[in-house]
Amino acid sequence: MKAIMITGASRGLGEALARQLLEPHHHLICLSRGRNEALTTEAIEKQAKLDWVEIDLNEVDRLEERLETLFKSIDLSKMDSLYLINNAGVLQPVGPVENNDSTLIASNIRINLIAPMIITSSFIRATRHLKAEKRVLNISSGAGKKAYYGWSGYCTSKAGLDHFTRCVGAEQEELEHGVQIVSVAPGVVDTDMQAEIRASKEEDFKQRQRFIDFKEQGLLFSPEVAAAKLLKVLKGDSFPNGQVLDVRDMD
Repeated sequence: MKAIMITGASRGLGEALARQLLEPHHHLICLSRGRNEALTTEAIEKQAKLDWVEIDLNEVDRLEERLETLFKSIDLSKMDSLYLINNAGVLQPVGPVENNDSTLIASNIRINLIAPMIITSSFIRATRHLKAEKRVLNISSGAGKKAYYGWSGYCTSKAGLDHFTRCVGAEQEELEHGVQIVSVAPGVVDTDMQAEIRASKEEDFKQRQRFIDFKEQGLLFSPEVAAAKLLKVLKGDSFPNGQVLDVRDMD
């Protein structure tokens, strides 16, 4: 039996990841602000177990307590593999930092960086004595490596997530039953976030036209294609612990 925890699973890339993981002997734990009833129905049809945990990742002060309760409700000892996919993320605020709303700056860092750090910490603590295969897949972005005008929050949070991955990889590497962790940029994926990017003002995001061109030229990955590439990493025989990868560099 595999237990797979996914954040932001109700739509977009998270939904595509969850859908492709709906298999017998898979227990999906989907953390999201809302449910996706179509996924729930499909899980029943495919004889997969799916549980929704309705949670707002912006409320980081409540996360540890909620996760502790969640892990206690699952018989982790019966699992052959335990996977965590930190997928949820937000783009806003967009624009020069001096024009950014401080509430949105804080929210961006909480959802994109602090929440994955806390969730990963709780996951490791709950599973540290288990001999099962344990893997964490952090969904990053090319913005973690490249600076974009108007994306100071998003770029910073994704760069932080990448370096967090490297640090945890180093911490876990020598442990007998350590967790393996990887950060992967999924490429430019046709989700609501891309629509949000194209709707930005030119003065706030100077590469707006480039992303409009991606859409018009059919250069965006579908969520399904991106999810398949990410899951190939997650399930692969070789899982490069502590590494930061990009699906565009793979086969």
